[in-house]
Order: sequence, then structure tokens, then C-alpha cells
Amino acid sequence: MGNAVKIVMIEDDDGHARLIERNIRRSGVNNEIVAFPNGTEAINYLFGPDGTAHLHKGSALLILLDLNLPDMTGIDILKRVKENANIKSTPVVVLTTTDDAEEIKRCYELGCNVYITKPVNYENFANAIRQLGLFFSVIQVPPVKA
Repeated sequence: MGNAVKIVMIEDDDGHARLIERNIRRSGVNNEIVAFPNGTEAINYLFGPDGTAHLHKGSALLILLDLNLPDMTGIDILKRVKENANIKSTPVVVLTTTDDAEEIKRCYELGCNVYITKPVNYENFANAIRQLGLFFSVIQVPPVKA
């Protein structure tokens, strides 16, 4: 039935990263999660040493993306992913504290699949992540055409 979806989490806040992973696991999702604390490391992983992302061509990835990173914006990462022929079909879930309507609109225009605003209230945030875990359990990543 294809490869298991690998979740690429790009989140600079350790507390949020742990909370996201814990609640994804509580939802019964056991997919591998590869976490990056900044955009540079995530870009290196996603695009590889040659910058083409050929390493991930045909891979089943799902990107969880924070917009507010210490070294670059999540918007920059989203744009690069969606412009790359090898990984542009990768679903991207923006998970961030930014609730600016223009920013949300821009993310959807660039190709994000889901935009979730992190509530400041941790109980509400945990509930949102549990719902996201349910989403992961039913999502099907489209096959990449060679």
C-alpha cells in the first residue's frame, strides 16, 4: 500500500515540539517523526546536499511547519517545498501562533494544506493536536509521478 508517512516537524520551541509529538502519539499515530529546531537543518534534510530534494522523490512525507523560526521564516520553507518538483505534492500543515489573516491567506496561496493556530492555552492546544493526530491517521499522501 506504499510507504508509511514520515512526519517532518519543524518547530523551534522544545515545549511545543514535545507537546505536538506526545499528542500525536496519544492519538494512536506511530509514524516516524523527524524533528528540526530550525529552518536550516530542515532545509538540509528536505533538499539534501545537492539541493534538489531528489532523496525524497517518491517518499511519503508530511511536513508540520512553524512559521516563526530563529533563522528563516516558515513561509520561505513552504515556498521552496511547493516550488520543488520532487516534493511539491508533500502535504504541509502550518502549525503556528500567527493568526494574522493575511499570513494565513498567503500560506494557503503558497500551497499549505492545513493552517492551525496554536492557542496560548495549553489544554486547547493539546486538543487541537489530538485532532491533528486523527487527521494523520486517515490522510493519504498522493503518489509522486516519476
